Amino acid sequence: MDSSFILYLGRHTLETALLLSAPILLTCMVVGVMMTLFQAVTSIRDMTLTIVPKLLAVGVVTLVCGGWLLEVILRFTTEIFGHIRNIMH
Repeated sequence: MDSSFILYLGRHTLETALLLSAPILLTCMVVGVMMTLFQAVTSIRDMTLTIVPKLLAVGVVTLVCGGWLLEVILRFTTEIFGHIRNIMH
């Protein structure tokens, strides 16, 4: 096992983490901006008003993208265990 392999594993791990978190983070960002605009227009300053729509949106995105997220993490896990098996032999 050389340094290029370790760098590959680190980069692949970070890319996978970014890929898995992107749909949820983007959803939170979009809903947050929309709720901030809504609050600015209506002059409502209630902090709980932003939490509920974000939670609902994240729940919907998780339900919609859950199969794809599971597929990505299973592929990554299988690849990592394959590398571990090759290192041991």
